[in-house]
Amino acid sequence: MQVAIKKWGNSQGIILPKEIMELMNAKIGDALDAVIDNGKLTLQPAKKQFTHKTLEERMDETGLQLSFGPEIEWGESRGSELW
Repeated sequence: MQVAIKKWGNSQGIILPKEIMELMNAKIGDALDAVIDNGKLTLQPAKKQFTHKTLEERMDETGLQLSFGPEIEWGESRGSELW
């Protein structure tokens, strides 16, 4: 299937036919990664890089352990501390 490069404002664009969108399992608004290898353009679903992860999830990915060390005793509360 062929598509054409067309002018789109000050840029250029490619309109993907419905059949290609269905084969890619893509929908309007999806992000795609564009990879150029040896002059060939490949479009693939974008890696989810915008997801928010907790610190624990990020530490799990690294294989490192998060350690805060021993708890420190600061003595009796004085004044208007909340605890």
